[in-house]
Amino acid sequence: MDHDAQKLTSALADPTRFSIYQFVAYSKDPITVQDIADHFSIHPNVARLHLTKLEDVNLLTAVTDKSGKGGRPSRLYSLSEQVVSLQFPPRDYQLLADIAIESLLSLGEAGEAALIKMGHRIGTEMAKRAVVQSGINLEIASMEEKLDLIHRIVVAQGLKPDIEAMDEGKLRFRVNNCTFSDSAKKYPNAVCQMHNALLMGIFETYLGNIELREDDSKIRGCQSCNYTLIQY
Repeated sequence: MDHDAQKLTSALADPTRFSIYQFVAYSKDPITVQDIADHFSIHPNVARLHLTKLEDVNLLTAVTDKSGKGGRPSRLYSLSEQVVSLQFPPRDYQLLADIAIESLLSLGEAGEAALIKMGHRIGTEMAKRAVVQSGINLEIASMEEKLDLIHRIVVAQGLKPDIEAMDEGKLRFRVNNCTFSDSAKKYPNAVCQMHNALLMGIFETYLGNIELREDDSKIRGCQSCNYTLIQY
């Protein structure tokens, strides 16, 4: 998992490539090399190299355009369904995840507390690794720099996040794609609390003492999981 995470982080380390990934991830339709070249004002060969790199680490997937139009067939790029499995494999290990979660929950409150504690630990460790890899000094880093790095971490998980600064030290954080959606459907309360703890671990590493308040949840039928983050 560490090796895959390093490859993913390396692929997103380049600012242009990271922007290209975001552009493709948020696009409703598949993207071509020429779309990227036009949008970012770069040569198509450069655009192709960036897209190929993102495809190589399974952040993007590509198919050949079989629309029947004349000329050289285009490659159509879109967000890979395997992106989340680079860090949290939901398919290969779904049964194992179910067994582990059910085993913990069978222990009652102590088991649920252990699950939440582990989520917080994983989020904290993930954030600390990103700090080391980026070389950022958190003591002197600006809020913008911290939020940019947080955004990169949660984007790498396939969460399709939105982070918006508000007044009085508050942030609005939105998750448009749930990493643990399959497990959350079976164990909504425990898994959502664990995921919230994971996010807490990430935010606390960069922002210190905070409150992460869940306002809406996909598991309750909302289009996204929405949070208000308050700094103290």
